Amino acid sequence: MQQAERAIFDLRRGHPVFLQEAAADGALIAAVETMAEFQPQELRELGGGPLRLILSTRRAEALGLPPADPTASAVCVELPETVTAEQILALVCGEDIMPPEELGHMTTADAAGLETVAVDLTRSARLLPAALAVRSRPAEASPLAEQLRMQTILTVPIREAQRLISTPRLRMSWISTAEVPLEDATYTRFVLFRESNGMLEHVAILIGHQDQWPDPVPVRVHSACLTGDLFGSLRCDCGEQLRRSVRLIRDAGGGVLLYMAQEGRGIGLANKLRAYTLQSCGLDTVDADRVLGFRDDERRYDSAVFMLQELGVDRIALFTNNPEKVRALETGGVQVLERRPMHGRVHDHNRGYLRTKADRAGHMLQDLLDNNEDSRDTSGNNS
Repeated sequence: MQQAERAIFDLRRGHPVFLQEAAADGALIAAVETMAEFQPQELRELGGGPLRLILSTRRAEALGLPPADPTASAVCVELPETVTAEQILALVCGEDIMPPEELGHMTTADAAGLETVAVDLTRSARLLPAALAVRSRPAEASPLAEQLRMQTILTVPIREAQRLISTPRLRMSWISTAEVPLEDATYTRFVLFRESNGMLEHVAILIGHQDQWPDPVPVRVHSACLTGDLFGSLRCDCGEQLRRSVRLIRDAGGGVLLYMAQEGRGIGLANKLRAYTLQSCGLDTVDADRVLGFRDDERRYDSAVFMLQELGVDRIALFTNNPEKVRALETGGVQVLERRPMHGRVHDHNRGYLRTKADRAGHMLQDLLDNNEDSRDTSGNNS
């Protein structure tokens, strides 16, 4: 899958790639999020065909362009020749400054296999799930054919891209380790793991002496949250959960905290900040992600399973409120013998966020929220 993995980095850098379907047929594709100002016209000229915008069905529905087939995963929109990069990005980012009708007539259709792969590649690159595409069969002497021969533009066989997208587990490597005493756990080791495509690095934090860990081993799988973990954002309770995890695992006799590079439930920091802006306009956290074109939760836990297996841990007591983490770890072969709740404080800044997680994402927070409401009623304050 070397070419497909390289394609992810090219898309992140703003370079187009040629997704090859059969023989010389294929499509020139580029990620909307990283496109240059001149790129829409350049793609149209290089590919020699109409420019299409490929959107996830979630984003298409938010724009009033739902798929004809409810099982479709992407929608293909043929764009007018006058469209600009700024207008395309505004459409994809959830900005209301450019309603679709202002672009003029747009032909829409459910995306075919190639277009679906294109938008899935942008998702794999942790970018907005949207791509520009021009279907093409490059003539022998065409500028596109020359760039493909010179490998200025990378050719990616569609089957290779499909395998990358559908692979249930990435290979991972144990990279480095060091003792890092923490304020709340003075005997702690950090172990860094890297995914085989080089995109993400995760850290296993081993608290206490491994030969003294209890059975089952206390474990917390914590998704990175820059705003909460590092800066103490009040929008969420992530930072409090992280620090409390260290103390609880220490008090339980030691165990593992997996710090996963899955910012914003897997959509990345840039898109999490976009979602925050939408939330400030009245959307909840689930709807904000949907408007941007994402699924309700983009995280995968196969990397967490691999890390635990590498550490020789297969029987755990899991600190979590998320039933999906329990299911994913058990499906991967880790025995979750006990679930223990993991709570932070509830206050005016994060109450709506936590309520949405409970009501719409199924997180087991109802007792915490109900108790907090009861205490507010009793005390008469909202702090």
